[in-house]
Amino acid sequence: MSTLGGSGIEVSPLALGAAVIGNLYTEVGEEQAHEAVTAAWERGVRYFDTAPHYGLGLSERRLGAALRDCPRAEYTLSTKVGRRLEPSDAGGDDLAHGFAVPATLRRVWDFTADGVRRTLEASLERLGLDRVDVVYLHDPDDHAEQAFREGYPALEKLRSEGVVGAIGAGMNQTGMLTRFVRDTDVDVVLCAGRYTLLDQSALADLLPAAVERGVSVVIGGAFNSGLLADPRPGATYNYAQAPGEVLDRALRMKAVAERHGITLRAAALAFCAAHPAVASVLVGARSAAEVHDCADQFATPVPAAFWQELRDTGLLATEEPS
Repeated sequence: MSTLGGSGIEVSPLALGAAVIGNLYTEVGEEQAHEAVTAAWERGVRYFDTAPHYGLGLSERRLGAALRDCPRAEYTLSTKVGRRLEPSDAGGDDLAHGFAVPATLRRVWDFTADGVRRTLEASLERLGLDRVDVVYLHDPDDHAEQAFREGYPALEKLRSEGVVGAIGAGMNQTGMLTRFVRDTDVDVVLCAGRYTLLDQSALADLLPAAVERGVSVVIGGAFNSGLLADPRPGATYNYAQAPGEVLDRALRMKAVAERHGITLRAAALAFCAAHPAVASVLVGARSAAEVHDCADQFATPVPAAFWQELRDTGLLATEEPS
């Protein structure tokens, strides 16, 4: 277990990201979602991450229900603020935002202090909990001024009041996360897709700043939205079809992994976990079988010779992992 910054909040090295059980891209049945969370618990996962954005609240409801019988003191749960949900009579589905759910609600960008509190209160109601441990500002890319001027101070106040234990921001970019690390008193940042076998851009700014400031980093998107889990024509990379040259690089990495008796999935997870700033690696899974596979891969030792061959062949430009 690792502690998030100086917060005292602990997280397991492997965490479950609950976007998928919010019907990300395709429907997931209630029982299947429950079984996925239960399997994660059985495999020692004690950190779970969700957000109102995921399935218009469906992820939060399902995660809360699945964890209801688990001792509350034994797990850490994070959710996010910045997208407030309001009733909508637009009809149709939410697939334009990536979720196979009815569009009975709509998202409203809101990083105001009032919006932060209202969003968190609604999340607690959906989760069926009286507290969450970690709250992130969710994707404030186009709302930087409001996020820094109003949203972040609101989270800081919630932390000082003891309402939440740790605060931070979660994004798919490193520049603004680095600003949060350097200019605020966040405990943790969630960085998705920018520290992987295919994209090490977080090494340029975010990870060194986090080490320097004692801020923890949670890594999401270890598989770059699918390509590193199963590199093949048509696979997705950063939520779009993988370009040919990126697919070729992933396939070459897979061949190296197989020569060393491991899977590319195991290597992808091990790479994310090895950096000293990283407290936990989030994986999304839509079934118990996927959870067990991720846990198995995460526990697989990756030989040093594998990393060296990646460097020798120009497939990896960093000295991490050693």
